[in-house]
Amino acid sequence: MNIAMIGTGYVGLVSGACLADMGNAVTCVDIMESKIERLNAGEIPIFEPGLQEIVERNKGVGNLRFTTSLKEALQKAEIVFIAVGTPMGEDGSADLQYVLQAAREIGKTMESKMLIVNKSTAPVGTAYKIKAMIQEQLQKRKVAIPFSVASNPEFLKEGDAINNFLRPDRVVIGIEEGWVKEILKEVYAPFLRSYDRLIVMDIKSAEMTKYAANAMLATKISFINEIARICEVVGADVNQVRIGIGSDKRIGYSFIYPGCGYGGSCFPKDVKALEKIAQDNGVEAKMLQATAQVNEKQKRVLGEKILQHFGESLKGKRIGVWGLSFKPGTDDMREATSLVLIQELLERGAEVSVYDPKAMEEAQKFYLKGMLNVAYASNKYDALNGCVAMVLVTEWKEFRSPDFLEIKERLQLPIIFDGRNQYNPKRLKELGFTYYQIGVQC
Repeated sequence: MNIAMIGTGYVGLVSGACLADMGNAVTCVDIMESKIERLNAGEIPIFEPGLQEIVERNKGVGNLRFTTSLKEALQKAEIVFIAVGTPMGEDGSADLQYVLQAAREIGKTMESKMLIVNKSTAPVGTAYKIKAMIQEQLQKRKVAIPFSVASNPEFLKEGDAINNFLRPDRVVIGIEEGWVKEILKEVYAPFLRSYDRLIVMDIKSAEMTKYAANAMLATKISFINEIARICEVVGADVNQVRIGIGSDKRIGYSFIYPGCGYGGSCFPKDVKALEKIAQDNGVEAKMLQATAQVNEKQKRVLGEKILQHFGESLKGKRIGVWGLSFKPGTDDMREATSLVLIQELLERGAEVSVYDPKAMEEAQKFYLKGMLNVAYASNKYDALNGCVAMVLVTEWKEFRSPDFLEIKERLQLPIIFDGRNQYNPKRLKELGFTYYQIGVQC
């Protein structure tokens, strides 16, 4: 099948590459010339395990192409996916300017019957706005070209997105016309061979499903983090409590790991956007408000513990930070806890030494650019040289079983602040460490 993918960001690039890997002819289009130049030169602008190999393989056999020309991308396209950004506006709502710009250009350019599928995370009713925008452009051109608009929200998990796309838990599509189901069923058939996980619903319900899913997961994270704070003050161990409640099949273990808050491009933005949708429709979404508020507070918990130990001023102290990305398996630092922590440490007068397996370039070029008193180490142990403490922010695999004797040798003081509860407190105590966890009294 001939497919056009508008947008070569995280969703567009992963989706386009995986669709091409099943034999489809996919043309990815983006208005950013520099990004298309990099992709045509074999450079992948984001880190995602397995993505480089799939892109190279399908470029090599001609299944995957990159261009800045929408007209070129639409020439033979039967399906057009919209996968552009919907950044959070100042009021918390999703900014639809890029989605509607894509729709406008489709209406100006299309020449034959077409299915337009929105994969961008957008508020309920967006598909109808896309439809209206395309129709408006066709009327201006005084042409009548049949088309339909569908919703197909993505549920990709950064760090495991290729596996998520190739082996999805479910594929949700929102449609108005029966023929659309048959086309999308054909598109996704190679990914659903084990058993049918295609869920068909109306368009508004499909759009709502994406927001509801992310809000539910974010709520579970904030819930366990609030329990962790209570555990810490009453003397309970949240790690044991997690096992106790997770063994209940109605609750399960997923997303109830205590930590220092969630980040990334999805959860913070989508919780706020859903809250705004509710507000605009006269619903007070108290649980969504609480989820976001708890998370913002949790991002400061490591800083609080450090100040409780060392005092309000950190002047003259150097602190080593392991992990910058918002989660392991990605170089994405959007809304990352590390940014909140590092800003707090610098404001208190500390020097910060950082290391991350994949996000160092992102930090230096964008998120920590120009910040004084931030040093970038070439490996995790060098990041601890001359430091009075180590702080674990992101639970990368290479941080899970470190050489604690090496850590102790590098640190001036044997102190670890663990934002992900990764280590065995009994062993660290035997080795002479002072060890702080989330939701456990030190």
